[in-house]
Amino acid sequence: MADEQTVDPAAIAYDARGLVPAVVQDARTGEVLMLAWQDQAALAQTLATGKATFFSRSRDALWVKGETSGNTQTVRSVATDCDSDAILLRVDPAGPACHTGARSCFFRAVEAKVPSGATAARAPNPPGAGPIGQRTPGETLAALEAVIRDRKTSPPPGSYTAKLFADEALRHKKVGEEATELVIASMRGNKEEIAWEAADLVYHTLVLLQAHGMGLAELAVALESREGKRRPSPPGP
Repeated sequence: MADEQTVDPAAIAYDARGLVPAVVQDARTGEVLMLAWQDQAALAQTLATGKATFFSRSRDALWVKGETSGNTQTVRSVATDCDSDAILLRVDPAGPACHTGARSCFFRAVEAKVPSGATAARAPNPPGAGPIGQRTPGETLAALEAVIRDRKTSPPPGSYTAKLFADEALRHKKVGEEATELVIASMRGNKEEIAWEAADLVYHTLVLLQAHGMGLAELAVALESREGKRRPSPPGP
């Protein structure tokens, strides 16, 4: 694996038009949101402001994502590929990336044309638009967290999640119950039951985190801090 390197913006390999493709990725889920173009000025403004800024080929001008729609993208990191001829922006999106209102611009499946009578290989549906199992684990967790956060700020009548937010004792009780049920399922060895009970525990854990103003971001930081480290042994008697 290559070591992480720092690249001077001046070293970016722009094309003959002075442009470089910029892939935009959700920093939390890894979902690819859109593809746009940057010139030197757009990249410099992105780095200076932390707001995703691009170059419009049709208008021949810079544009800041969300400056009219409100669907801004706060940039968490900027990287280039090994040839320095493409940019990757990892962002926190404040709304849909696509002008159609879709979360990602990549929502149209591509199918190969085959001779009559043959079976075409169908591309999987885009994240969030297809059947269960088409989203990545990160996208599924992020979607669940968004629903839980919404239930906290705008609790609908009869919402079980809202009920949990209103009752601290119930929140703690349910986390304990779900953890116990997961252990029991594990002892039985039924994979479907294990997955179901684990999902219950994850859901209730996310509710508990949101009750403290926390979420997947804080969980990720805690996990990353443990990478390559051994858990300290408990003190002896």
